[in-house]
Amino acid sequence: MRSALSAVVAGLVVLSAVAALPAAAAAGPADAATTDRSPNTATASAASALQSDDACAAAPVANGSSPENPDGDPLGWENGCWYNESIDVDRSDGLNDTELDAVVARGMARVEQIRELEFDETVPVEVVSREQFRVNTSYDATTNGSLHQNVKWEAMLMVGEDTDAISVQESNTGASVGGYYSPTEERIVIVSENTTSPKMNEITLSQELFHALQDQRYNISGYDQYTEELHNARDGIIEGDGNFVDQLYSQRCAAGWDCLMPQMQPGGGGSASVHQGLLLVTYQPYSDGPTFVRGIYESEGWEGVNAVYENPPASTEQTIHPDKYGQDPPTEVSFTDTSGADWTVPALENGTVDYAQFGEAGLATMLFYPFYDSGGQAAPVIDPRSFITGGSTDPLNYSTQYTDGWDGDRLYPYVTDDSAETNETGYVWKTVWDSEGDAADFVEGYGLLLNYYGAQPVDDSANTYRIADGPYGDAFYVNHTGTTVTLVNAPTVEGLSEVRAGAAPATGSTDETDTETDSGGEDETATDSGGDGETATDAEEPATDAPETDSGTATATDTATATEEPMANDGGAGDGGDGVDEATDEPVETTASGGPGFGLAGALVALALAGLLAGRRE
Repeated sequence: MRSALSAVVAGLVVLSAVAALPAAAAAGPADAATTDRSPNTATASAASALQSDDACAAAPVANGSSPENPDGDPLGWENGCWYNESIDVDRSDGLNDTELDAVVARGMARVEQIRELEFDETVPVEVVSREQFRVNTSYDATTNGSLHQNVKWEAMLMVGEDTDAISVQESNTGASVGGYYSPTEERIVIVSENTTSPKMNEITLSQELFHALQDQRYNISGYDQYTEELHNARDGIIEGDGNFVDQLYSQRCAAGWDCLMPQMQPGGGGSASVHQGLLLVTYQPYSDGPTFVRGIYESEGWEGVNAVYENPPASTEQTIHPDKYGQDPPTEVSFTDTSGADWTVPALENGTVDYAQFGEAGLATMLFYPFYDSGGQAAPVIDPRSFITGGSTDPLNYSTQYTDGWDGDRLYPYVTDDSAETNETGYVWKTVWDSEGDAADFVEGYGLLLNYYGAQPVDDSANTYRIADGPYGDAFYVNHTGTTVTLVNAPTVEGLSEVRAGAAPATGSTDETDTETDSGGEDETATDSGGDGETATDAEEPATDAPETDSGTATATDTATATEEPMANDGGAGDGGDGVDEATDEPVETTASGGPGFGLAGALVALALAGLLAGRRE
């Protein structure tokens, strides 16, 4: 469940629409697909830089002669190049080896000058065309790995059961990765839109050079990023610091540095080839991360930022709400398998965990996604005016009234022996919240989401819904107990209790109020971890302790309520007072013309975001 670029810190360039309005297209970074497999990319045949000891001496100097080399290796000088040197290169037909060598050396010196950290060694850089990158990027998937991906993205109501989630992620990666650093291969690859003579984008280069510097100094490739949520959480510092450095680098270029700035080129991935929902899930650290890092830098300097690498963000909540960093650790959600004999959690290879986590960022995106699914015609849960802010450095707001107060989640896919052929699957998704009020808010938002996809309440089954047909045609059960909300999915209403014992009880039945014990014979309990967070404990944790690697008429009033009793083995995860949310993202209905009050504003926001991000293309 680690990123499909599992050993790669991807520098993501946005080539897609950030607001799905007819007249507004913009760009955003791609989903680094979270899977249990690694990508294969053919070695680039385009220009590459291995770095000489005096790279700038061999390259033409734009103004006069090259400055003298210093004694030693000070900050702001690398491989014969000073950070403020002007070099004369011609990228109309791509950079030759000498030119690329000089640009990379100067880029390293500039990153050092800005970030006040010294490179330990030089990393080779290659420039390839997007066409070459797309063709030579592939993923090695096991059957169980593919099922796992299909279930988790279907649970997000983003990729239907009639679509292969692996293919969607491959398309996103091929269309929108602008560059990446691979610690295992010890190289940087820059992806250019030019298909005949790949060209350098110095801004993308600066970020990938900084990722190499991060790994040399802080071993970021050793971080545990084995779920979507942990990947985004750790990227809060990895990409947050990287994009903050990017911003400072761009400011220096605008103020006088001679830079190879991005040039718009025809071609590229385009918005049509990018899945907006998957993209936005992984965009969160690129939006909130730089603001998170900037706040620490302004109060504590680079020393304070450096300290974060020793204690990286534990959740996306901590970068969406920086005041929670170091103060509100997420709950370790407990889980007991109570499925029938025909249903199992697919085991993944290489020690990969067999569950998914999406966190506050993922849940917020799930609730916002109908805006894209409808082509900008509907926003049944979250108002796009509150989600798409269009800010120059933090363009998206992942804080919503329905997902604030998230404290943990864990999603287990379930399959049968026939699932590989039929793609008929199920899942149990357990979420934990800071308070009963927060949990109730999520239940309300999820009810609106199911309603958008045409869910209808099931007669004689409590808190149970069915989507009759379409890509999400399934049965759903929503259990709300205290601070815990558990979602159960199966192909049929009858199958819900086979996936999770006690699900979809008959209306008025006492089955749902029975508190059963888990397979270890002990009641599931919640224990306080010491005040800063909660740790839900369980007698047994089946198959979850692997080493760390990676329109219907249903409404919110039809869903479970805060007074509902526990279903089997779904005890709460701690106490908490009811929170009060300010409703800043009430749902709106839009029309073909954009809806009341949104058409023009939404278009302007989208265009502003396009201006912010489209320049990242090379």
